[in-house]
Amino acid sequence: MQFAYAASESGEFSPTEYVSHHLGHWTVGEGLWTFHLDTLFFSVTLGLAMVFVFWLAARRASAGIPGKLQNFVEVLVDFVDNSVKESFHGPRQFIAPLALTIFVWIFLWNLMDLIPVDYIPLFASQVLGIEYMRVVPSADVNAPFAISLSVLVLILVYSVKGKGFGGFGREMLFHPFGKNILLWPANILLNLVELIAKPVSLALRLFGNLYAAELIFILIAMLPWWIQFIPGGAWAIFHILVIPLQAFIFMTLTIVYLSLAYEEH
Repeated sequence: MQFAYAASESGEFSPTEYVSHHLGHWTVGEGLWTFHLDTLFFSVTLGLAMVFVFWLAARRASAGIPGKLQNFVEVLVDFVDNSVKESFHGPRQFIAPLALTIFVWIFLWNLMDLIPVDYIPLFASQVLGIEYMRVVPSADVNAPFAISLSVLVLILVYSVKGKGFGGFGREMLFHPFGKNILLWPANILLNLVELIAKPVSLALRLFGNLYAAELIFILIAMLPWWIQFIPGGAWAIFHILVIPLQAFIFMTLTIVYLSLAYEEH
């Protein structure tokens, strides 16, 4: 939950400064080459944690009575595999692991939104000397766009893989208005818009939901400490539903987009 004790900062910041401070990033570089180190750190750390848990489950897997970790991982893998089977009708050797990675990784990103808003920034400021620290990678537009751009590359790859270069070229030229040469520019334009809209919608949907949730938690943290837990607890309970839902939507749309790219129209 992002509500917390803000007494140590309330005397130093106005409400506007408090919100602005919590929305600031730990950065290095300037202009286009500005890197959000907090987003990179938490993304990589959560990714490594995900890999470690799956490695541990695979290492402890047995043909006998499975342990709790093995049961959990098997249920998760079956859930994702069934989702892929329902939406993607081509070879699934790569798609299923990709979908599993996207779902778990984004879920962990979103889960960071339940950490009280002041705890990690206060620790980073007082112990590490880092003025700004944001802990929710999906609330930084750069992280969702990074994954969505990877999905865009895969859409192009699977378009060529499923249809061949010729089939992909014909689809760009002839779809949706037919083969009339006068309509080729309109076909190409519409196909490019559709192609670009897919990763943009993926990224902005995830970013918008998590950014709004983080902002609401920050606003709740500005309330008096004795009442924070009422609206904060209610919002956190609702947000528990949003966390897996947004990860599932991102995963499902990725599968659907790759399926559309692979199949002939």
